[in-house]
Amino acid sequence: MAGFVAAAACAVPAMAQDAAAPIAAPDVAAPIPQADVPTDAQQAGPLTIDELLRRSARTAPQIIEALARIRQAQGTALRAEGAFDTVFDVEGRSRVTGYYGGTVVDGEVNQPFTTNGGYAYGGYRISRGDFPIYEDKAFTNELGELKIGALYSLLRDRLIDERRAQRSIAARGIDIARFEAEAAAIGVQSRAIEAYQDWVAAGLRLRAYRELLGLAQDRTGGIDRQVALGAQPRILRTENEQNLVRRRARVIESEQAFQAAAVRLSLFYRDLDGNPITPGADRLPQDAEALALLSVDPAFRLTQRPELQSLLAQIDQSVLSLALAENAMKPRFDLLGEVAKDIGDRGLGGPSRSPLETIVGFRFSVPLQNRAARGRVLEQEAKLDELAIQQQFLRDRIENEVETMRIALEGAQQLVETAQQEYELALELAQAERRRFQLGSSNFFLVNQREETATDAQIQLIAAKARIAAAQADLAAATVDLDALGLAE
Repeated sequence: MAGFVAAAACAVPAMAQDAAAPIAAPDVAAPIPQADVPTDAQQAGPLTIDELLRRSARTAPQIIEALARIRQAQGTALRAEGAFDTVFDVEGRSRVTGYYGGTVVDGEVNQPFTTNGGYAYGGYRISRGDFPIYEDKAFTNELGELKIGALYSLLRDRLIDERRAQRSIAARGIDIARFEAEAAAIGVQSRAIEAYQDWVAAGLRLRAYRELLGLAQDRTGGIDRQVALGAQPRILRTENEQNLVRRRARVIESEQAFQAAAVRLSLFYRDLDGNPITPGADRLPQDAEALALLSVDPAFRLTQRPELQSLLAQIDQSVLSLALAENAMKPRFDLLGEVAKDIGDRGLGGPSRSPLETIVGFRFSVPLQNRAARGRVLEQEAKLDELAIQQQFLRDRIENEVETMRIALEGAQQLVETAQQEYELALELAQAERRRFQLGSSNFFLVNQREETATDAQIQLIAAKARIAAAQADLAAATVDLDALGLAE
C-alpha cells in the first residue's frame, strides 16, 4: 500500500481522453483498428497486465483523489492538535484622561496539559502610575510581578476532555482515510484488470473471426473457377457470397467491440502525466495465455480487508465520543495553584506586594439535569450497537464473498479444460473437412459448418480463460492480495 501511495502522489493527472480511431474496412489483410497514441507513450511489444497495473496504480484519478482525502484528514488532525498550542497573550491599558493616570501591561503564556483537562500558565505584569482603590490589584513593584500556576482536573476532564477526544478522533480519521484509499486502489486495480481482460478477449475474438473470413476469401477464387467451368452450379457462388457477408458482419461487430474495449482500457492505462492512452493492435498479446498471468496468494485474513479496518476505526471514534459524553455527566472538581512574586523596589501599591504569594483554590460544580449529556450518551450507545451489527454482517459477507469466488475460480478452471478439448476436436474436424472438400469428397455447406463450429469453440475457449482471469482478479481484490493487484511496495 505504501508503495502505490508514494508512486501515485508523484503524479498529477489531466483528465483529457483521446478519441477512438474510425473503424477499419473489414478486409482480412487489414490490421486490427488502432487508435492514435501519444508519441511519448509508445511502447514496444504486447501490453502486459503488470505494465497496466503499474501505470494504473501511479496515475489513476480515483487513487490520487483518495490520497487527497488522506491529506484532508491529516489537516483535520493538525487542526485538532492546535487545541494544545501554547498561547501567548498580552494586554495593556492606560488612562489618558481623568484623575488617575495608571498604566498596566499584562502578559501571560498558557499551555494546556496533554494528559489532563487542565493547563499551566505563567505571566508577567508591570504597572506605572496611580489606580483607584477598586483596581488595587493593578499595582506592582518597580520591576513588575512574575507568576506561575496550574489548574488540574480531578473529576470531569481528568481522563478525557474535548481537546484530547478530538485529537484521537482525528487520528482515527487519518486511518479511515488510508483504509478508504486502499479500498479505492483495490477497486481501481480490479476494474483495470477487468478492462484488460475485456480488451484482450475482444482482440482475440476479432483475430478468430478474421481468420474465419480469410478461409472463406481463400476459397472464393476456386469456387468462381469451378462455376465458370461448369463443374459447380451458380448457386454455389451465391452461397459463398452469402457466407462472406455473414462473416464480414462478425468481423465488423468484433472490430467495434475491440475499439470500445480499448477506449475503456484507456481509463486505466495512462501516460505519466495522467493522459489516457488507447492501446492499439500492436500491443495486443498473441494468445489467451495473457489472461492467466495473475497469481493469487491463497492466504487471507479478515483483518486485511480495508473496509473492515475502516469500520473498526469508526467504532474507536464512537467509543471516544461515548467516553466524552459520559465525561460531561461528571461533577467538575478542579484544583488551582499559583505562585507570584513582585520584584524590584516598592511601588505605589505599598509593601504588601513584596512578599512571595502562594495561592491555592478549587472549583466545584455538579450537573443537576444535564439532559444534553445524557442524550449524547444514548446517541453514542446506539451508534456503537449499530456499528457492531454492521461489523458482524461485514465479516459474514466477506467470508461468503471469498468462498463464492473460490468456488467460481474452481468452476472456471474446470470449464477451461472442457472448452480446450472441445476446441481441439472441432479444429481437427474442420481441418479434415477442408481437405475432403479440396479433394471433392465433401460439400460447401459441411465445410463451412465445421469451420464456424471450430471458431465458435475457439471463442468459447477465449471466454472460459477470460472467466478464469476474472475470477482470479475478483479473488485477489477480495483477499487484498496487493502483490497480485500491483499495489505492493
